[in-house]
Amino acid sequence: MKKLIIAAIMTVMAAGVFTGCASPAGNAAQNNGGNGAQGSGGNTVQDAGQGTDDSTAQNSGQNNAQNTAQNGGAASGQDIGQDGALDAALAAAGISEADAARVQVSEDFDDGRKVYEVRFDVGQTEYDYEIQAADGQVLSSDVEQNRNTLAGDDNGSGAAAQNGGNGAGTAVSRADAVATALERVPGATENDIRIELEYDDGIQKYEGDIIYNGMEYEFEIDANTGKVISWSEERP
Repeated sequence: MKKLIIAAIMTVMAAGVFTGCASPAGNAAQNNGGNGAQGSGGNTVQDAGQGTDDSTAQNSGQNNAQNTAQNGGAASGQDIGQDGALDAALAAAGISEADAARVQVSEDFDDGRKVYEVRFDVGQTEYDYEIQAADGQVLSSDVEQNRNTLAGDDNGSGAAAQNGGNGAGTAVSRADAVATALERVPGATENDIRIELEYDDGIQKYEGDIIYNGMEYEFEIDANTGKVISWSEERP
């Protein structure tokens, strides 16, 4: 009986020693494992996420800037303006602005890009250009002789000459019709007007237009009475 009691006591003591030794190790493993997962693993995940986000944002911004530059500044709204478009057209024609009359510059869109339509006259020659708004590149051009009679051309030409361009045989001369039209546009001169004599529905009349200071004026004047039959104004 004593032997059984002694054996039981020794068994209990051995179990206590084993438990005491195992606990520190288990706690260490738990603490190290938990802290490692939380401290090392958690921080690593968080830091990696932030690094990825920052790098992605930075790379995205750089790519956008490069694309903008490659597109010729379209995203930033680069535009040479109407004056720049006129300068580009005049340079292409080899004409000085002082020699150009009846100047018109208007905005348009062609295949999704902004362009400027530029036209002007030099004597009896009419120039038409399409200029790219982003960089002033000449996209198209056309040069032709204007068949209309210039107001200062006393000999008449083209269709007007065929119809009595100087108003011979009419109650109102071409010079008088020109004066009537120019009175309505202060500042405009004979260099800004085109006019021709037409015969329509049994009535002789002068038809023409004035292009001045960015505006276009179209008119009809009765060649027998000098009365203005029609008049319209618009900005191209």
